[in-house]
Amino acid sequence: MTEATTSQEPAATTRPPLIELAGVEKTFKTGKLEYRALRGVDLSIAPGEMVAVVGPSGSGKSTVLNMITGIDRPTAGTVAFDGARLDEMSEEQLAVWRGAHVGIVFQFFQLLPTLSALENAALPLDFLRRGSTKERFEHARHNLEVVGLGDKADHLPAELSGGEQQRVAIARSLAADPGLIVGDEPTGNLDSVTADEMFRLLLRLNEEGKTILFVTHDRDLAARAPRVVEIRDGRVVRD
Repeated sequence: MTEATTSQEPAATTRPPLIELAGVEKTFKTGKLEYRALRGVDLSIAPGEMVAVVGPSGSGKSTVLNMITGIDRPTAGTVAFDGARLDEMSEEQLAVWRGAHVGIVFQFFQLLPTLSALENAALPLDFLRRGSTKERFEHARHNLEVVGLGDKADHLPAELSGGEQQRVAIARSLAADPGLIVGDEPTGNLDSVTADEMFRLLLRLNEEGKTILFVTHDRDLAARAPRVVEIRDGRVVRD
């Protein structure tokens, strides 16, 4: 008689969230006036997710983005990134953390007009003082090639189209090889064809492992993201 052997599958492991907001509230004060922008937001985002945040103007979606990037601090609740509590960091610690872990893409590009595309794409590495000047430019040139602008490295922003400027902004956001790319209306200043190109670029970066989080008013664009979070009156009403 032979003993039956049983093989047991290893228990499935779930990765801890990259971003976790718990009971987050935010009240802005102007003189005697108070405005509750967030009213108890709970939000968890796993590494490698692509998430679109939607909602009407004044809903609190940009405030959620500012919490995740450490630009704003919660009035109540906690904000954590990869287990580190952002709400407990000093402004100096937040600046260093943001430079190393987050790439931000703005609606209006925010490129320095007197610097070339290559110099703009290298800026975060200059601030971080990472590598030699030659290494910074080599890395920035690689990122311009990633976004399809390898042949425009020496152009000034004024010599580029809106879509090309946004590509430079995305290359700049990749400078420190951050795990999280955040877009604040990243296609809001682009025509529909160029906006589609930008979305496909963000989707490709997501497929390569980047966590992508973007705020948009464009519900058609948001619907193409694997996950959509809707904010209304300072609360998550749909996820």
